[in-house]
Amino acid sequence: MKSIAIGMKVLRSLYLIINYKTFIVTFLAIASTWICSYYKILAEFPLTVIGIAIVFPVVFSIDSAYKRRERALGLLADFKAHLLSIYYASRDWLDEENNDFQERVKNEVLEIYASLRVLFTADKASVVQAEKYIFDKISDLSVLVKEFRLYGLQSGEMSRASQYVSKLAISVENLKVILHYRTPVTLRAYSKIFIYSFPVLYAPYFASIAQQYSAGLDYMMPIMFSFILVSLDNIQGHLENPFDQIGEDDIRFDVEDFAEMID
Repeated sequence: MKSIAIGMKVLRSLYLIINYKTFIVTFLAIASTWICSYYKILAEFPLTVIGIAIVFPVVFSIDSAYKRRERALGLLADFKAHLLSIYYASRDWLDEENNDFQERVKNEVLEIYASLRVLFTADKASVVQAEKYIFDKISDLSVLVKEFRLYGLQSGEMSRASQYVSKLAISVENLKVILHYRTPVTLRAYSKIFIYSFPVLYAPYFASIAQQYSAGLDYMMPIMFSFILVSLDNIQGHLENPFDQIGEDDIRFDVEDFAEMID
């Protein structure tokens, strides 16, 4: 059963990088190569163009998208740590234990984390409303933190608790920057143009080198290049938005696990 589960996971991963676009480009590349072979349209094009014009920009975009994802993970960890610190303050810093107040803080903390998930997985129509809601909840938490004084919290510790609240807002704003500002749009458009046109434009080259191969391997090069280039583009596309919950490498908002941890 474990091997079947692993196999299914591998298939899901392959489906994300090899999709209908892969087969459309592959079909166009094979058809173009066949036409060039049939009409003897042959040419010797330099393959260095692939590295300079296509692979380098795509790899640069993938690297930029990956670094954005890693930064988002760090910011999410900061966000959770500050929520946790506020909850621990309500549990451990007060002179007198107050279970009702501690429960209110815990509920507010979980509500904020849940609202963060709603904000970063919302569609465009509901983003503004979701953003307003999370900042309203942070405001409610800020008011709740003021009650720490009623339970004997010293001014220095109050200042630290207030800083935790302000850092929550900072983390949200930094995460929003990653959500709304992606890798350069013009670079991605440039890469897509060349990725989808290259296998067709290089059909005369594929037709010329096909003569060196054994029968049945005539279309190996156009198929291989189509699969490689479109797969790279799909990888970049899935990394571009690490919050959309589609790709295998997307950021997961583990609200339920977080709730169990502080329960």
